Amino acid sequence: MPENSVKALLSESTTVVLSPGYEGANIGTIIGFKHVNYLVEKAVIEHFRRSGLPVGRLYEQHGLGFDITDIDSRLQTALVVDDQAMIEVTPTTGEGADALSFKVIITVERDGAPKRAVVSKVKAQLRTDDNDVRMLRRLPVPEGLEDFVTARIGGAEPGAAAPVVTDGTLISGGSAETDAVLDQLLAGRNAYGWKFRIPYPFVHFFERLQMSGYLRLMEEAKHRFVDARGISIRELLTEQNWIPAVTHSRVTLLDEALLEEDLYVVYTVEDIFKNLLYTSRLDTYVVRDGHLVQTSTGTITHAYGVVENGSEGRLVTFDDRVLAALADKRTVA
Repeated sequence: MPENSVKALLSESTTVVLSPGYEGANIGTIIGFKHVNYLVEKAVIEHFRRSGLPVGRLYEQHGLGFDITDIDSRLQTALVVDDQAMIEVTPTTGEGADALSFKVIITVERDGAPKRAVVSKVKAQLRTDDNDVRMLRRLPVPEGLEDFVTARIGGAEPGAAAPVVTDGTLISGGSAETDAVLDQLLAGRNAYGWKFRIPYPFVHFFERLQMSGYLRLMEEAKHRFVDARGISIRELLTEQNWIPAVTHSRVTLLDEALLEEDLYVVYTVEDIFKNLLYTSRLDTYVVRDGHLVQTSTGTITHAYGVVENGSEGRLVTFDDRVLAALADKRTVA
């Protein structure tokens, strides 16, 4: 590694211009929150590369896997598919920290002038691959990075005892909406949940669920929740041209979730603000040795908007039907 690479990583800001992925344009030409966070992650990875510490080389030479462990993003204006987004990454790691931290600002051009679109706070760790079959050699950890290296991400303590599940085994990527563990997790909550067998496309470094996988689950949780409550995304689009819009999202990893484990995903509505925004919490769990272990937690704040001509959007206030569904006060015919 070049001299002063760690110093640059920890003290010097970098700026990169990136375009969002076309896959993220679910709302006309507007980019959804998941792909906004992908841009944030990509910019942090580019910061490592420009500092002389490419994340691929850190793994190949030192057995250190780069993981985003916390991402907290506030969306101030929409990104669209044609944007050339200027992304500034500023190191914010404090003394004694066990994770690298960064502030990430995304700026886009609007009406011929720069406009701040996203502000994110990001934490990352370097996770050691201790598998001697895969890693036949490892160079020492680059000097100055030792504090940010971990043998395991998180390390949550076992929680409540989990009931025994006798239902059939899921195949990779399969899901179920009922079992005894879900009943326990959902009891007394204004929530929706499901069980999901973690498939290969959601993991990295051979086995563990990565941040992008959690972001995908957060997006899916919203869709499943409103569908289960009778206000599916397609239904509101067809009837009222309403589409969900995200103003804030955060995901924090608490422990590792592994390939082909059954992950319990719980989406709980917590607050409804002035009939314009609502905040939900997303929690995920696995069962190990008969106890629940929480692997992540997060929050997401949604509004509803109308989008015209691809990118011209405006927010709308919730009607009685949406409010009843969010609060689980629907009338059963």
